Amino acid sequence: MPEAANETGVLIDGKAFAAGLRDRIRHQVARLHEAHGLTPGLAVVLVGEDPASQVYVRSKARQTREAGMTSFEHRLDAGATEEELLGLVRRLNEDSRVNGILVQLPLPEQIRGDAVIEAIDPAKDVDGLHPRNAGLLSNGGPAMVPCTPLGCLMLLKDRLGPLKGARALVLGRSNIVGKPMAQLLLAEHCTVSIAHSRTRDLAEECRRAEILIAAVGRPRLVQGDWVRPGAAVIDVGVNRIDAGNGKTRLVGDVDFEEAKKRAGAITPVPGGVGPMTIACLLLNTLSATCRQKGIPAAEFAPG
Repeated sequence: MPEAANETGVLIDGKAFAAGLRDRIRHQVARLHEAHGLTPGLAVVLVGEDPASQVYVRSKARQTREAGMTSFEHRLDAGATEEELLGLVRRLNEDSRVNGILVQLPLPEQIRGDAVIEAIDPAKDVDGLHPRNAGLLSNGGPAMVPCTPLGCLMLLKDRLGPLKGARALVLGRSNIVGKPMAQLLLAEHCTVSIAHSRTRDLAEECRRAEILIAAVGRPRLVQGDWVRPGAAVIDVGVNRIDAGNGKTRLVGDVDFEEAKKRAGAITPVPGGVGPMTIACLLLNTLSATCRQKGIPAAEFAPG
């Protein structure tokens, strides 16, 4: 286990890290425009009027513009057909101003999410969900990596340094977080297990992990005594619970107050993984722009 995790209760501040990452991205976007006359463009598509999705899309658009990129926002009614959305995706695929495409999930029930994801040009798939990118990630190729797992990995490496040899548990097996997170940790030479709702003796599996990624969407599932002393805990969960007096508040998949007494380092909710997701979306858009134009992405990597 990396030496940095021997301390106890260290807060992993994703909000601060994301702010620094966005600053570095903004600098590299300016360099890209100066050197090549290019301005990355990100298109975000929202179907319906889900309040949480609307807030998220507005935040993405604002941060895209603040990074010096062009933001394209497209909104369709909740009753839009699958063919209408697929037609919009095809037009965005063909639009040279658009380097990244993100369709906000979840989609209304009349639209198949898999069909929409597969319709996005893999080179513009800045959400990293296209099957081609998933395959490239699995094979160690030049994939677009899903934003949330990428953000988790960046926070871990910033706190712990090299992850080689660490025993990691990914709690959750979704295509958006769990599976790609496991692939990223394998690429860092961790010993990786994936646990889920049908795992026997889940608490004991968690106690073995030096790195614990919780991404199941169940509030405070991971109890404090499930955490191995000194472990690094990354809480991806965002759950809204009743706080009394008609109010709600956000909590993660980990019982933060108890877990921080045992963890070496831990992300809070909110202020942990969440801010990293949009920052990594901008990072993917910058990388996608370079790849599409035949420019080495490393030349403009924010570091």
